Amino acid sequence: MQAHRVEVTIKQNGTLTLEDLPFHTGEVVEVIVLARSASTPHADCYPLRGEAIRYIAPAEPVAYDEWEAER
Repeated sequence: MQAHRVEVTIKQNGTLTLEDLPFHTGEVVEVIVLARSASTPHADCYPLRGEAIRYIAPAEPVAYDEWEAER
């Protein structure tokens, strides 16, 4: 079963519209609507998510006395 999560806002008349879903025409899907709880983690909880990772000389050898695990 393929799952797809999308966050939408209910319109003033109580309706919502789902667009650009990754399913084929005629495919049977199940729709479950859940209210977003206040305890859901916000993007601020993971400030480094999506940031670039940079390795300086990742293939260079490390001297034995430079290993932090041995200290």
